[in-house]
Amino acid sequence: MKRDETLQAGDATVAAEESIFARRCVVVVDAALPPGKAANAAAVIALTLGQRHPELVGPPLVDASGATHPGLIPIGIAVLSAPAEALAGLRAKAVQGGCDVVDFPVQGQQTTDYQAFIDAVAQVREEDLRYVGMALLGPRKAVGKLVGNLALLK
Repeated sequence: MKRDETLQAGDATVAAEESIFARRCVVVVDAALPPGKAANAAAVIALTLGQRHPELVGPPLVDASGATHPGLIPIGIAVLSAPAEALAGLRAKAVQGGCDVVDFPVQGQQTTDYQAFIDAVAQVREEDLRYVGMALLGPRKAVGKLVGNLALLK
């Protein structure tokens, strides 16, 4: 559904869609990750972001045959890359700027045991955590300023 069509759907929808379109959502991953680990990080982060912000999921899609497909995010999600050493600073600036941040500490890709992941993160102070990636969701301009110099993940 195009933005203009959504805005004509009714006052409640208009208000919800306007608030969605006023925000920007990006995922930023460590530029040095191999493709499989980068894809894993982006997927894990996006799943958690969707759980935290169900309003980001658009209405279901209906194809020409009448089959229904799950709704997708109407504002899109750019997947960007940054040097690993820049991710902690980016996270701090995003939190300070009022963005919602879904971060993925490096310990998450060092084990397949979620309890071991929890235990490993519990041993590291916040300022010492390092990340494989994160999602930022916030006002368009604020997020744009934070990630404007980052490239798309290649």
